[in-house]
Amino acid sequence: MNREIILNFCPTGMVPQKKDNPSVPIEPNEIIEQVHEAYEIGITIAHLHARDSDGTPTYKKSTYQEIFEGVRKHCPELVICGSTSGRNFPEFEKRSEVIELAPDMCSLTLSSLNFINGASVNPPDIIVKLWDKMEFFGVNPELECFDLGMINYGKYLIGNSEYQGPYYWNLLFGNIAGMQSNFNAFASALNEIPHGHFASMAGLGKYQLEVNTCAISMNHGVRVGLEDNIWMDQDKSMPATNVDLVRRVHKVANMQDKKIMNATKFGRLGFYNRKTSKLIENNVKN
Repeated sequence: MNREIILNFCPTGMVPQKKDNPSVPIEPNEIIEQVHEAYEIGITIAHLHARDSDGTPTYKKSTYQEIFEGVRKHCPELVICGSTSGRNFPEFEKRSEVIELAPDMCSLTLSSLNFINGASVNPPDIIVKLWDKMEFFGVNPELECFDLGMINYGKYLIGNSEYQGPYYWNLLFGNIAGMQSNFNAFASALNEIPHGHFASMAGLGKYQLEVNTCAISMNHGVRVGLEDNIWMDQDKSMPATNVDLVRRVHKVANMQDKKIMNATKFGRLGFYNRKTSKLIENNVKN
């Protein structure tokens, strides 16, 4: 039985603002600092979004570069994932800029979907172009799935790829137009993930803690952070911080006699950038 849990840390996202929760990191130095704090506690992956100084999401490679370089300086072995979300900018050229920085991973949402106050538009041709560009730069896709059809499309893309994995899947539950937080949905989604791949489970908003707890119970990874949930409690009386959310996952894991997977171990399983990772280059030389 695997007792090591992947912890995917998502500190910022594209939606929450400081007016919603003052702990949301916006500036690059804030994001770097909070990732470093989480790394010291123990995380496996950092799923990162960039913002302009006014809090508006940005696709700009220069901003991502500042964040990535700062995170890499303080967290040298952390698996870094950049966002290619089309929620605010659907153009391929903008969405794909971050891939050119050759992080270890980039997110790839596998279909269009609706949120309660907007949509993320992901046409098939854009998904394929993002996939191809990630392969060219050695970037591992972080396969984001909000429903079963997205999982099926991900398997279709893998079947047509020279690289057969393992791959990493983010399964997100609780969105109004996607998979809900219940055991039927968990079982249906996990049953579709190919053998030997890795899956983490995220609960949006009030579902974060229950989904994380169930995921750990089933020996799967978790995604946690202010991107998905800005409260510590169901009554929304206690604003969360990223550090508190990470510590809570550690507490749940410890109660079940499980540990958070070391970032280096996960990276060496195939999730460091396949072309530029110094660790991979050193392994080849040796």
